[in-house]
Amino acid sequence: MDEALLAELDRRLADADAALTTLYPGDRGVRQPIHTVYVPADRFTSGTVGEWAEQARAVLGEHGRSAEELATVLDLPAGHAVEVFDRVHAKLEREPIEDLRIDFEDGYGNRPDEQEDKAAVSAGQALAELINAGAAPPYHGLRIKSLEAPSRRRGVQTLTLFVSELAEAGALTVGFVITLAKVTSVDQISAMVVVLDAVEQTNGVASGSLKFEIQVETPQAILGSDGATPLPAMIRAGAGRVTGLHYGTYDYSASLGIAAAYQSMEHPVADHAKDVMQLAAAGTGVFVCDGSTNVLPIGSREQVHAAWRLHQRLVRRSLERGIYQGWDMHPAQLPSRYVATYLFYREGLATAAARLRAYVEGGDSGYLDEPATAAALAGFVLRGLECGALDTAELDKLIGVDTAGLARLARRPLRS
Repeated sequence: MDEALLAELDRRLADADAALTTLYPGDRGVRQPIHTVYVPADRFTSGTVGEWAEQARAVLGEHGRSAEELATVLDLPAGHAVEVFDRVHAKLEREPIEDLRIDFEDGYGNRPDEQEDKAAVSAGQALAELINAGAAPPYHGLRIKSLEAPSRRRGVQTLTLFVSELAEAGALTVGFVITLAKVTSVDQISAMVVVLDAVEQTNGVASGSLKFEIQVETPQAILGSDGATPLPAMIRAGAGRVTGLHYGTYDYSASLGIAAAYQSMEHPVADHAKDVMQLAAAGTGVFVCDGSTNVLPIGSREQVHAAWRLHQRLVRRSLERGIYQGWDMHPAQLPSRYVATYLFYREGLATAAARLRAYVEGGDSGYLDEPATAAALAGFVLRGLECGALDTAELDKLIGVDTAGLARLARRPLRS
C-alpha cells in the first residue's frame, strides 16, 4: 500500500478520529446502580435508609414469608426460588438502597422560600451525617427544580445550600449526583455547567467534580423544533458532567396527552422516548435509567401481590431491553426490584458463562459469538456481580476468568 495514500487518509480522517474518541469514550468504568430511590425532602432524615430497609423487610416477611410462598406469588422457577429469596434478604440487610435521591421537585412541591431553605439545609446535614457514618448508599444526591424561568432561582438556591452543607462536613463523595428536572433545551445544560462551576468555586470543591443527570420528561428533550433530538447536544453541553439520562414516566406521558389510566413505563410513547435516549447515550459512558410505576405494593395481601407482580414484570421488561436502572418510590417496591433483577441474572448465568468460557478458550458453546457479543456477555456478568445477584466464586468456577479479565472482555476500565 502506498504510504502517501495512507498518510492522506490519516490527514482526511484526523478530525473524525478525534471526534469519535472525544464524543464516544465508552464505558466510564463505574458501577451503575440498579435503581434510584426517591424520597421527598421534607421526609428525609439520617434514619430514612434504615427505615426503608426495615419496612422492606417487614413487607417481605408478611407477604413473601418463604421461598416457596414468594415463588408462588411471583412465579419464580423452582431452581432459582431459594437462591433468589436468600440473596434478596441479604441485600436488604447489607445494601437496601443503591442510589438515593432527595427530592425537592415534584415529590416536594412548591413551598415558601424560607421553608425550602430550611429543608435544603436540614436534608444536606442529614445526608452528611449518613455519609460520615459510612451508612449512606453508594450513590446519593438530590433532585432540584428545573431551570425554567419560574423555578430557576429556587432550584439554584436549594442546590447551593445543600452542597454547602456537604462541603462543610467534608461529605462530598464521588457518589454524589444531582438530578436536573424537566430539561427543555441545550441552553439549560450549558447553564447548569455554569451553576456547578460557581458552586464548586464557592465551596472550594475541585473543578468538574460535581456531576448531574438529565431528567428526560418533556417532549422538547426528545424532539427539538428543528426535528432532531437535542439529547446528543445536551450530553456534549454538559462538558463531561452528565452521568445519566433519566426517563420521567408520568410527566412525559401527560405532556403527550396520554390519559392517566394508560400512563406507563411500557406505553409506546415511553418506549419511543427510551429508544431515543439509548441511541443518544450509546458509547458516551452516560447511563440510561427507566422511570417508575405509581402502582404501590400497599393495602391488602392481594393488592401487595398484584403490585409486586406488575413491578417485577416492568423491571424485567426494562432489563431485557438493555435498561439496567429504574426508579423506586416506596420501600415495598424494594423486594420486587431485587427479585426481578436477581432472577434476570441468575437465569442467564449458566448460558452466559458457557458462551464466555468457550469464547475465551476457543471451545464450542453452540453459538458463534463475535467480540461485540462477548463484550455484552461479560458486561451482563459484571452487572450481576455488582448488584449482588452473582458472586466471584461462581464466576471462577463457571468461566475461569476473574473480574479484571471480565472488564477487559467488556471493553471497559476496571469498575469501582
